Amino acid sequence: MATGKSKQTQTQQTAVDTAYLNTDSGPALPPASDATQPALKKARAVGDLVASQSHNVNKPAEYGISSARPPTGNTAAPRDKSATASTLSEKNTSAKTGAKATSGVNAAGGELPRVRADSGGQAMTTNQGVPVADNQSSLKAGLRGPALLKDFILREKITHFDHERIPERIVHARGSAAHGYFECYDAQTDLTCASLFAKAGKKTPVFVRFSTVAGERGSKDTARDVRGFAVKFYTDQGNWDLVGNNIPVFFIQDAMKFPDLVHAVKPEPHNGMPQAASAHDTFWDFISLMPESIHTVMWAMSDRGIPRSLRMMQGFGVHTFRFVNAQGNAKLVKFHWDPKFGTHSHVWEEAVKISGADPDYHRRDLWEAIEAGEYPEWELGVQIFDEAQADAFSFDVLDATKLIPEELVPVTPIGRMVLNRNPDNFFAETEQVAFCTAHVVPGIDFTNDPLLAGRIHSYVDTQLSRLGGPNFHEIPINAPLAPIHNNQRDGMHRQAIHHGRVAYEPNSLAGGCPFQSGSAGFIPFPEPVSDVELRGKPEKFAEHYNQASLFYESQAEHEQRHIADAFSFELSKVTVPGIRRRMVAMLRNVSDNLAKTVAKNLGMPDLPDALPKANARKVKPELTQSKFLSLLARPGEVGIRTRKIAVLVADGVSAKTVDQVANALIAKGAVVRLVGQHIGLLRTDAKTPLDADASSQNSPSALFDAVVIPDGDECVSALCSDGLALEYVRDQFRHGKALLAIGTGVRVLERAGVPTNPADKGLIVVKTVEKKGIATFIKAVEQHRHPERETKPPVV
Repeated sequence: MATGKSKQTQTQQTAVDTAYLNTDSGPALPPASDATQPALKKARAVGDLVASQSHNVNKPAEYGISSARPPTGNTAAPRDKSATASTLSEKNTSAKTGAKATSGVNAAGGELPRVRADSGGQAMTTNQGVPVADNQSSLKAGLRGPALLKDFILREKITHFDHERIPERIVHARGSAAHGYFECYDAQTDLTCASLFAKAGKKTPVFVRFSTVAGERGSKDTARDVRGFAVKFYTDQGNWDLVGNNIPVFFIQDAMKFPDLVHAVKPEPHNGMPQAASAHDTFWDFISLMPESIHTVMWAMSDRGIPRSLRMMQGFGVHTFRFVNAQGNAKLVKFHWDPKFGTHSHVWEEAVKISGADPDYHRRDLWEAIEAGEYPEWELGVQIFDEAQADAFSFDVLDATKLIPEELVPVTPIGRMVLNRNPDNFFAETEQVAFCTAHVVPGIDFTNDPLLAGRIHSYVDTQLSRLGGPNFHEIPINAPLAPIHNNQRDGMHRQAIHHGRVAYEPNSLAGGCPFQSGSAGFIPFPEPVSDVELRGKPEKFAEHYNQASLFYESQAEHEQRHIADAFSFELSKVTVPGIRRRMVAMLRNVSDNLAKTVAKNLGMPDLPDALPKANARKVKPELTQSKFLSLLARPGEVGIRTRKIAVLVADGVSAKTVDQVANALIAKGAVVRLVGQHIGLLRTDAKTPLDADASSQNSPSALFDAVVIPDGDECVSALCSDGLALEYVRDQFRHGKALLAIGTGVRVLERAGVPTNPADKGLIVVKTVEKKGIATFIKAVEQHRHPERETKPPVV
């Protein structure tokens, strides 16, 4: 056995500090030995730990007769504990995550006391820790009426019983997640008795999972798709899952059509193609026959469908819910998440190139931001309204294909959510987490939205097969912080070892425990029900186009152009002309200009008549434009923090120029990477070399928000003769991103054929590095993109 401490050597750091914040490539040499930044200290400690074991000293002992007595493994103790940590963010704790792992201890051990449960003296709860008010009767529409589908307490109890003897997500399979907390701004007790909104400053642990919808688990992050935005609140009244999307509306109005929608968008069953894409016959055949889908399709075909980052997109609860206060009074509510980093997107060509360069782009972006201490943050806002207001709208608030414009009901901020800790293990947390719309707590209740009704059942049901049975709530990431006490027993993967012989209620052998909670438990809002049973939809559901038009007319000119381009691309992939024609006919009910543009791009011989409308009666909308629906409405409040900026370098680069630019950008929170023709050391015009932590081959242009071309004759000559470097610059220009050329660096622009138009605010050319030039560049990066460059065909 060999043990000891890891070696420590002294080195001079030749790379920029942010070179060590990346997870896909890095410098040739470690950070300086006196580095104090946590990420650099970790990189240094990892390097020292690796260096302490030059080879496997025990390998020879595996062979021959001596292998019968194997030696103890060779070990070395890290000089810094961060060397063996899963994440630097483990220092951030909550009631859910707890403290970081203790060295040498597996807290998930098999000791029986850890999993024993006793319900003595405790009230009954659901598996989510929600107190059960009544354990005697199911929820019905009247004492002699039918049992209701939304009775999640009955369903959970019966479903668990049904699965007590045992015999990749269908959608949202591709996901990324993080821990954090929700902080309430002010007490909302007048609106709801939900404990997480009970007082100002109250913090509730959360686990949040973002996802694409259509693709499989191994598909790309940057597909054009709706994004899932699911938040699990670990409240002291049980778990509340707000399972939403980055788009406030959905494709269908009734859960009956959900399997059809998913079957249509998934790879076609005869050949299994295409993956993570809606650009194929079956999807558009379905959509062109489902006019209620057009509003959501407009959002998906917009820049919202290809977000720049999971940290830079909104989230929505989609459905109308209820807030219920302690007195039993209710208000209708819609939930909104607004990102502190603003709403930003990719352009289509950029998204396609990223999917090849880094299919994990969004997952990596979220992980790296949290590791760097740049914690993503959203503000939770609510639209609060009553039944009278809802009845007065031209649309039905129970229709999931409709939103409530903020001009009609403003969004009121009530709290903020911060994600400050990466998971320790992807499978145990991100993959095993189970979000269910049925998981609500006292103070939050459902409405009669027919799509929500189906989701209440479906999300629980799918976990039974995905996670192996009815005990998925005992998986640590799903377990509530509120204690669980009920008589549900056995089933696959049961963790708790229950004390005593009683598993029923009422009982006397266990002193009547656990007992039902009465008024302290979850009591559903007593919504009056008096109507006949039938299948169908309300008349207001029949208006399909007003809000699709509202969304389109609220977009900036370049956003409208991108929508037309997206429809044109998707429909160009459709092999049946009749489906294309039907879709263009549908678009005529949204915008004639949009329909004409798409028809022209598809080379259609004529413009078809508009599709007949389901509702022949014209419905006047409350408004035709909304300032809140464009991505430009939310630029963010963090400047260029976390923006990735490439500095193109080659032998002979001006060391002073690189140093000045890098330091100025890093000071503003940007992530600077030195991108060379190869990674590792490069000569400069000074004695000190530079250490390139990325190359044009492993980190192409689409992965960056901006590019700097530094000074240096030899360097610039090398870049001018490098086709990859020239393509780097062309892509940045064509994708509307900021470019800074310093001194002789302008020659690279000229060689790449990039027009140096003084009117282009995203293209900055300076002779030397000076404050004004850097400030102008930073402002250009803050703008995110410069769509005024877009032309057809592109000039570069």
